[in-house]
Amino acid sequence: MSSRSLLCVVLCAALAAPLAAQTPQGWRMRVDESTSAEDPDDRPDLKVVTVGSGMRVTGGPAGTFWNPKDAVTGNFAVRASFTLMKPSSHTNYYGLIFGGRDIEGPKQTYVYFLVAQNGTYLIRRRAGEEVTDIQGRMMHAAVQRPDAKGTSVNALEVRVAGNTVSYVINGTVVHTAPKGALVTDGLVGVRVNHVLDVQVDGFTVQRG
Repeated sequence: MSSRSLLCVVLCAALAAPLAAQTPQGWRMRVDESTSAEDPDDRPDLKVVTVGSGMRVTGGPAGTFWNPKDAVTGNFAVRASFTLMKPSSHTNYYGLIFGGRDIEGPKQTYVYFLVAQNGTYLIRRRAGEEVTDIQGRMMHAAVQRPDAKGTSVNALEVRVAGNTVSYVINGTVVHTAPKGALVTDGLVGVRVNHVLDVQVDGFTVQRG
């Protein structure tokens, strides 16, 4: 390796380390680099700060967060509480992921269950760069919108029991479907899309 290449590697590592170090202990982060004209990740500033046992994600591009120890199989439930600290400049989503595999690689796959400030939720599956809807954007009264102070709190949960997957918002089951060909075994974690300020608390995984 040339001295110039070595210097580049060292500098990149130095820049990445402080950002990654702000996630809760043991957690990893993947930052999106979407070039979609519809919703580009064109802001480089993503700030992640550990707050208690949770974390606050602010600003820039979308990010996916997980802990390698949180790999599940069979029946499980994963849940977390999401506080939107202030409204986004436009509708963006945040919430849970499950069935994660190769999240750090080019063939990343996972299912995500997210809510937005306009009172909608969605469920999608990612395979590499391809994204398909399981449930497209759907308005639901269970989704809390920002109050007069601009904040909202939404507790999300995914339950896998046998061949059934249930999606829960603030204690209300908003969608239930047979697991079918959906891969639910794998890593569970959190996703926060870009240009958001979200506090994540109470992330728990219940197995069996």
